[in-house]
Amino acid sequence: MGNYDQVLSLLMEVVSGAGKAEKEPRSIPLGISNRHVHLSQADVETLFGAGYTLSKMRDLSQPGQYACNETVTVCGPKGAIEKVRVLGPVRKQTQVEIMRGDCFKLGAKAPVRLSGELEGTPGVTLVGPKGSVYITCGLMVAQRHIHMTPDDALFFGVTDGEMVSIQFDGLRGGGYNQVAIRVSNDAALDCHIDVEEANAMDLTSASMVKIIKNR
Repeated sequence: MGNYDQVLSLLMEVVSGAGKAEKEPRSIPLGISNRHVHLSQADVETLFGAGYTLSKMRDLSQPGQYACNETVTVCGPKGAIEKVRVLGPVRKQTQVEIMRGDCFKLGAKAPVRLSGELEGTPGVTLVGPKGSVYITCGLMVAQRHIHMTPDDALFFGVTDGEMVSIQFDGLRGGGYNQVAIRVSNDAALDCHIDVEEANAMDLTSASMVKIIKNR
């Protein structure tokens, strides 16, 4: 009987330990974003021709999002950046996401914003093969963020719009603060930072992210 009790006790410990392991924080995939442009259909037609439809080059990590074959030139008061990739699908309003270093080349002061937060952002000129367009706002440096579903948010104990800190392993690993949580039913779990932020810590698309602060 004593042996039976010991075996039962050991079995309960294993089951309990497995449950704890499932609740431990899990790593989040890393997506590294280069400068890019989101276009409205009206601006697509101005830049590429009447009735033009963007063509998909490859899918991105978020469902329904894709990199297009098309590129444009972004022109600021002091300089221009050629071959900036267009991302699809089209949006209601055009938006240009650049990196901090690009601001010096363009001669523009782009604020850090989440995608879609265009109020108060500066304008810029876009040039395509069939024409050009000046947008009165929409130039920004992307705020680092994490996409996740409501179930993911429940698992990590975070809420939509919350700012958290994240950490990376590696020889030059470290952490970033002020990372926005973006919760959506159709999201895929993914942390987005830009190329400059990734290069600072020698990060690649194979790197993984851990939330280390969610309060």
